[in-house]
Amino acid sequence: MSTTTWTIDPAHSHVEFAVKHMMFATVRGRFSEMEAALHLDEEHPERSSVEVRIDASSIDTRVGDRDAHLRSADFLDVERHPHITFRSRSVRGAFTEPGARFQVEGDLTIRGVTKPVTLDATYQGTGTDPWGGTRSGFSATTSIDRRDFGLTWNQALEAGGVLVGNEIKIEIQLEAVREQEAGVVADAEAEARG
Repeated sequence: MSTTTWTIDPAHSHVEFAVKHMMFATVRGRFSEMEAALHLDEEHPERSSVEVRIDASSIDTRVGDRDAHLRSADFLDVERHPHITFRSRSVRGAFTEPGARFQVEGDLTIRGVTKPVTLDATYQGTGTDPWGGTRSGFSATTSIDRRDFGLTWNQALEAGGVLVGNEIKIEIQLEAVREQEAGVVADAEAEARG
């Protein structure tokens, strides 16, 4: 079987993150705008690849003032660095059946700084949707030290410690549509909505 290309369904995909606030509480957020292309080779999974591009300004922690600060030069600096990207370099393990675990190693770029990361991924399965398209689901997790990407802003607390934690836990959920079917599926969904 040759490699197939898939595009994500943004309505059913997301990238979420969690970081400690004041050393003891957890703040969660997400990016609402992203694009991704998956090139999957089921017979030779190691030949598979993924590319993701996230709109950094779409960060959402449900607090407007905090989101504005995260978009500023103190953090993501979205005016100069509008996108966060991930490009895989290797895939280790197979995704032959639902629940199969594998690893995706690649380069993550935030704020213009590129560092290697490893995603611990799980294949969730494949099925046919009501509009005749073929969909696959994947989840993945990783954690990064934000300082590695130049995200060094912080504020010391009187009682000790800092305002913003350095470890960021990332969780990804992707639902992808086989590309040759993506346009047909989108038309069918739009028609169904009327």
